[in-house]
Amino acid sequence: MTSPTTLAEFHAALAAATGPDTAALAAAQDRNGQLTKPPGALGRLEDLALWYASWRKDARPQITAPQVLVFAGNHGVAVRGVSAFPPEVTVQMVANFAHGGAAINQLSALAGATMSVHPIDLDTPTADFTQGPAMSEAEVMEALNTGWDALNPASDLLVVGEMGIGNTTSAAAIAHALFGGAPEDWTGRGTGVDDAGIALKSKVVADGLAANPQAADDPLQALRCLGGREVAAMAGAIAHARILHIPVILDGFICTAAAATLAQAVPGALDHAVAGHGSAEQAHGRMLKHLDKAPLLDLNLRLGEGSGAALAIQILRGAIACHSGMATFAEAGVAGG
Repeated sequence: MTSPTTLAEFHAALAAATGPDTAALAAAQDRNGQLTKPPGALGRLEDLALWYASWRKDARPQITAPQVLVFAGNHGVAVRGVSAFPPEVTVQMVANFAHGGAAINQLSALAGATMSVHPIDLDTPTADFTQGPAMSEAEVMEALNTGWDALNPASDLLVVGEMGIGNTTSAAAIAHALFGGAPEDWTGRGTGVDDAGIALKSKVVADGLAANPQAADDPLQALRCLGGREVAAMAGAIAHARILHIPVILDGFICTAAAATLAQAVPGALDHAVAGHGSAEQAHGRMLKHLDKAPLLDLNLRLGEGSGAALAIQILRGAIACHSGMATFAEAGVAGG
């Protein structure tokens, strides 16, 4: 389908997306019951395989074309001193991605994934959301569609990552708008700020919602008013994947905040997604509980870039390899089937 041009169109497209294929799920469940193993012996790997099969409409699927998209943007709220690093690092890290030098490059290659990096107007930071909306509707739609259009319809698995100095503060503000609680519930150390830095971030988050009260009433307005271009791009890619039945592995705190705007806007909008890992960013686990997503990995990661989700591709590959490659009792001539 064509890219949406307004937030209303974006919402309507997401709401119209169809669910998993029940026939493929039933056939995959039947196959799973005949494989050469005791029932349930592969634990969560079995659930993952069935989930993936239902979304790919294939009872015996393969993962052959995973895609990793990394989006980069700069945040006006960084002028508030919320990060341990200056905004120039965003540009420098984009160059590192392009030259293959970042962690996500290594993990994407290891997973056999096609990776690309998409800097979005790095010379034009979003507005400081403590003073009003971070983006106009036209700006947020441009960013959403950057993500939407970056998705390859031929891919069969998606990971999205980000780079943007100040974006843990943006994600915290979004989470606060979506799920309530105190600002301190959603702020953490990000790139490594100290206790005073966390206190400052909490105040910035509170000021952001005070300056944008509409963000508490409409999840897509939370994305526009408190997000960043790279955050919106991740949401756009995840939404398009939902429409195209491409499963998604979510990364850490920032990616999950982007995805949460979709889940809060349209119930079931993240049914095609699993949580790749539980981040060391303290509020990530709280957000995953709100979304009812149990992480596949818990390795104390807090890098971003899509790194934890890219590593989790290996877990999903293992699940699919067992489900689709194992013999049934009848095929193997093993008694007990």
